[in-house]
Amino acid sequence: MTTYDLAVIGAGPGGYVAAIHAAKSGLRVLLVEKNKVGGACYNVGCIPSKIMLEHSKLVQEIRRGTDWGITVPTINIDFPKLMRRKDAVIDELLHNIEDFIENAQIDLIYGEATVTTDKIVIVNNQSYEAKHVILATGSRPFVPPFKGLETANYYTTDTFFDIQQLPKQMTIIGGGVIAIEMAFALAPMGTKVTVLNHSTDILQTEEPDARPIIKEQMKQLGIDLVTDFKFEEIRGNKIHTSRGVFTYENLLFATGRRPNTQLATKLGLAMDGHLIAVNNHYETNIPGIFAIGDLVGGFQLAHSASAEGIHTVDFILGKYPRVINQQEIPRCVYTHPEIATFGMLEHEAPADAIVTKMYLPTNPKALLEGNIQGFMKFVASPEGDIYGACVVGDGATEMINAMLAAKVAGGSVKDLARMIFPHPTVSEHIGDAASAVFGKAIHLSHINGQ
Repeated sequence: MTTYDLAVIGAGPGGYVAAIHAAKSGLRVLLVEKNKVGGACYNVGCIPSKIMLEHSKLVQEIRRGTDWGITVPTINIDFPKLMRRKDAVIDELLHNIEDFIENAQIDLIYGEATVTTDKIVIVNNQSYEAKHVILATGSRPFVPPFKGLETANYYTTDTFFDIQQLPKQMTIIGGGVIAIEMAFALAPMGTKVTVLNHSTDILQTEEPDARPIIKEQMKQLGIDLVTDFKFEEIRGNKIHTSRGVFTYENLLFATGRRPNTQLATKLGLAMDGHLIAVNNHYETNIPGIFAIGDLVGGFQLAHSASAEGIHTVDFILGKYPRVINQQEIPRCVYTHPEIATFGMLEHEAPADAIVTKMYLPTNPKALLEGNIQGFMKFVASPEGDIYGACVVGDGATEMINAMLAAKVAGGSVKDLARMIFPHPTVSEHIGDAASAVFGKAIHLSHINGQ
């Protein structure tokens, strides 16, 4: 029986990163994948959705040119061609991952694995011994058990990205990040989108001040948003609710995901609700067996899973790495404008926290680009320690990194206030928002509401 230092089950962003990090650290690694490398993120999640969002963003940019005097007679959307581009980009990324795995001299086996309590991995009727095992089996879409669901034809995020024709109409059930991103992906291209969310508001895990901006953009895109109601039942192509009956041509459930814990059940691992219970180093109640990514608590994000995979390997290597700080993990929503956040939200901060918010219309680069919907916010201590930050605007998911880098490096808003940012850039607003903590922002006006 072949013996490995580490066996990783699942080759998504958590699993393949852990495997490569381990191999490059001198461990002999077995990596098992049931379907395709890249996991849900690359195949049916963040990558295909962001590609579609880029397509829609381009359509919006072309239309915005009309307001500036650049007229485009018509916009013809070849949706099948766009989907072929999506597939080509994903194929290239998956090929790159396979190359990374091969170059690291990892033994990659495709098949469904089982794991025993003494860390024997069985796949394709072959057994392999491992000193350590990392479970990184990801998650699957969750569809609420609505009355009459069996009468409906619907998509989940695992099936939606296979569509080849642009839907004329799409009803999306859900109000979280995935649901709202998919609304932004479809509406600019001409799909009539209705979003049904039983909660009182959308994006409830995100910055509250961002929600009115996003809802206004949804309105501008012709997206119908219905909130604060109770689902009653589905009858064929009709959704009955306490707010009335909604007819759909196409239906997408974007109602979250559930962890793939079949292996955990067979192993008898301790659970924390739907999730696998782990310690600060992602070790389960069985020594030498670890779990990461969507299987455990914390933010269910690809970059979180990758960080957890690296952390776990370092722990196995005896390096005793610093516990991952959830306050240092950025959260991104790829709407237009984007939302990017880390750390505490305003309502989570201590009573003496200082909150500054700089709106984008006072920024020259944002104004000349026509991307003025949004703001930059710091939540800081009176001394300048960074509790959290948020950027809402075009390119927010890139700009948040400078703010987070300061926090991770042990810096403060004082350090960001001292930085010399290039002009004109939207990012120079970071320095002003930091200076505002001490009442010294330059580009404040009445439009900032401060």
